[in-house]
Amino acid sequence: MKQDIILAGVGGQGILSIAFVIDNAALAEGLSFKQAEVHGMAQRGGAVQSHMRLSTNRIWSDLIPKGEADMILSVEPLEALRYLDYLRPEGLVVTSSTPFVNIPDYPPLEGVLEEIRRSGKHIIVDSERIAKEAGTSKAQNTVMLGAASRHVILKEESLKRFIGVLFKPRGENVVQANLKAFELGRAAAE
Repeated sequence: MKQDIILAGVGGQGILSIAFVIDNAALAEGLSFKQAEVHGMAQRGGAVQSHMRLSTNRIWSDLIPKGEADMILSVEPLEALRYLDYLRPEGLVVTSSTPFVNIPDYPPLEGVLEEIRRSGKHIIVDSERIAKEAGTSKAQNTVMLGAASRHVILKEESLKRFIGVLFKPRGENVVQANLKAFELGRAAAE
């Protein structure tokens, strides 16, 4: 059993928080994992992406070859589009419909979403609306993790456990808001 996931977004969207939850859940379930991340101009709203490889067997490389990713999990739709060439033909794109407009020539959103829809299997959710419903607009990354959770080879309980671990230092209200964001994202993806 193995799974190759490209995480994508822009700086400040919590891509590395998603990676923390997935990495630790994989370890807790006895899986091997490798991760390679690129921060780009992350602190200035630039692209952030991470290659995540999970497996029951040894993993030799931390980079996912083009055309081999099982999933693109993105908190930003244009960033999902940027990595479509990594997706295998039967792969899945899980992305937010909420743009992070950080460039003056950001293309029309509907065109970006239409291109994602044409790519094959996809789940597109309004992470901003759902995160606000959960109690904090900062939980868009957790919404997206929830949206992808039925398609990740990890148990829901493991993912929730490490959401709790990640956000515990910020207080119980933040933990509960993120757990609610995960559940709402999971439900929205059905």
